[in-house]
Amino acid sequence: MKLSSVVAGLSAAVVAFQGVAYAAQGEASLLRPPGAQGEKDFSARCVKCGKCIEACPYLALFPAPGDQGFATGTPMVDARSQACRLCEDFPCVDACPTGALRDVEQRLDVRMGTAVIDEDLCIAFQGMRCEVCYRTCPLIDQAITIDYRMREGDAIHSVFAPVIDKERCAGCGLCVERCVVDEPNVAIRIETHAERARGGA
Repeated sequence: MKLSSVVAGLSAAVVAFQGVAYAAQGEASLLRPPGAQGEKDFSARCVKCGKCIEACPYLALFPAPGDQGFATGTPMVDARSQACRLCEDFPCVDACPTGALRDVEQRLDVRMGTAVIDEDLCIAFQGMRCEVCYRTCPLIDQAITIDYRMREGDAIHSVFAPVIDKERCAGCGLCVERCVVDEPNVAIRIETHAERARGGA
C-alpha cells in the first residue's frame, strides 16, 4: 500500500473522529474565518493545521484557547481585538487544505455571523450622533444602513440608528472592533453560526 494512501486514510479517520467528538461536546460559539459553512461542517473538516492563521495578512486569526475543549487550536477571530478585514483575495480560504473554508469568491459570499446591536448600550439610540459602525463596515449601505429619525418624546435630538441587514451582514466584526462603547460591554456583537443555530445567545 502506498504511503500517500495510508496518510489519506488516516486524515479521513481523524476528520471523522473530530466530527463525532465535536458533536458529542456541543458546538463552540467561536467566530470562524471566512468560508466556514456552519460550526458542525467546519469542526468536522478543520484539522488545526494553522495554514489559514499563517495566511492572514492582518493577524486576525489565532488558535482557540485551551478552555474550548475539542475546538482548542481551531482558527477563530476575536473581533474586539482584531476583526477580519474581508480580504478580496481571501488568502485564508485559499490556504485551507481540507475544505473547512470554501465557497467564497466575493465579500457578499461571506457568512461568518451576524452583527447584533444592543439598543440599550448603543449611544446612537440615546440621541448622540455616532456612525462609527456604519462608516467602518466594508459593506456600507448593504450590510448596515442608518435610520435617521427624531428621538421618541424628544423634540431636540435625532436618532442616527444603525440597522443591520441580516441577509447581507458578513459578520466580519469590524463594527465590533471600532465600537466606541466599552463599558459595561460594546454595543454591538457578532452572533456566531452556533448561536444562531441555538436560537441566539
